[in-house]
Amino acid sequence: GGQGAGMTQDSRQQAAAEAAVAAHYGMLLGIKSPWQVRRVDLQLNAKRVEVEVVHDPDSAVACPRCRRSCSRYDRAPQRQWRHLDVMQFTTIIRAQAPRCQCPEHGVVTVEVPWAEPHGRFTLMFEAFAVTVIEAARSFVQAMEILRVDWHTIQEIVRRAVERGLLRRTTEAVKQVGMDEKSFGRGQDYVSLMTDLGGGRVLDVVEGRDPASALQLWDRLPPAQRDRVEAVAIDMSPEFTAAARQSAQRAAIVYDKFHVAKHLNEAVDKVRREEHRRLLEQGDKSLTGTKYLWLQGANAEGERALSFSELCERNLRTSRAWFHKETFNEFWAQPSAPLATRFFQQWFRAARRSKLEPIKKTALTLKTHLFGLLNYFTHPITNAISEGFNSKIQAIKADARGFRRFENYRYRILFHCGKLDLRPAIS
Repeated sequence: GGQGAGMTQDSRQQAAAEAAVAAHYGMLLGIKSPWQVRRVDLQLNAKRVEVEVVHDPDSAVACPRCRRSCSRYDRAPQRQWRHLDVMQFTTIIRAQAPRCQCPEHGVVTVEVPWAEPHGRFTLMFEAFAVTVIEAARSFVQAMEILRVDWHTIQEIVRRAVERGLLRRTTEAVKQVGMDEKSFGRGQDYVSLMTDLGGGRVLDVVEGRDPASALQLWDRLPPAQRDRVEAVAIDMSPEFTAAARQSAQRAAIVYDKFHVAKHLNEAVDKVRREEHRRLLEQGDKSLTGTKYLWLQGANAEGERALSFSELCERNLRTSRAWFHKETFNEFWAQPSAPLATRFFQQWFRAARRSKLEPIKKTALTLKTHLFGLLNYFTHPITNAISEGFNSKIQAIKADARGFRRFENYRYRILFHCGKLDLRPAIS
């Protein structure tokens, strides 16, 4: 050939070396026909390698939407994708994907085999990044390992969650829980729905008002809502009304942990009132005992002795604690009729107690008795949601508060949604 004859031996050797490097990176990155590596730019000082990939101009192209074979139109502007590091070198793939003329969809860009549409990372990098983020203690640690910035990590999380939600199925969801969690500082809250059988968060929405509760139900397909058998909620009117409106066949079960919370708050109100009265008399018996009444019979060591001594005194707080503890036996009843009989006895005693917070809580429980008794048909609680608390608190601490709710939602679903997060690698 004329061009080959005009080349010096050195230039031929250099061309052969470049071809060998290109072939090597083609195999390393899994680049296959009709794509091929044309050039490798190795930047030693920057510890960066840029791989230019081209599409064979003579090969057929197809519309990415309908897969119909189409005529080639032109080439899209050059794009780049971050790939897995090669020998500690940041690796970038650059390419101009061909565009085709589809009779149905017009001029569209052909998909590249190493990345998802509109992605800035290769499939292998995204899959590896998801694994790192799952295992990392924080975003900061993931950033250090992957050598990317915070916004890149957040983008990978967003794409992973959107990918997982598209793949997720909800046919097996029969029992759900609804709960609220704090968001940011102050009185900002979010509402979340959990799949109690699957042990996963189904979705998170902003706020805890009636519209938020309805929005959560709307995240389930209508046919699926009809298949939900029971929902565990607190006694808030917002969650109750939304459940009745959106899942009319579902039994409403008032969560026994929220019931315990109401009773504990009633005991604490009695304690605070009595503590003020005793202090006026110079009696400091109830000083520093707030958490002792929460532990109760579970207190250990010297605290157990202190609690035992307090119970032996004729304190209003100890009587309130007794009513609270007695109610725990409600959940252990063998049937709804026996639980009804037990509740009636407990309610009469509580209403005669002359302890206003206990009397008020007893009336609240009687108003919601139907949802308490549903527990004996559907023995479900929001314990799974409570179990996510530590993980959600860690997410909040890692982010030091979220400016955008969507970022908070994506992080919760990423870590608690049991989603299929990784891209498919053929």
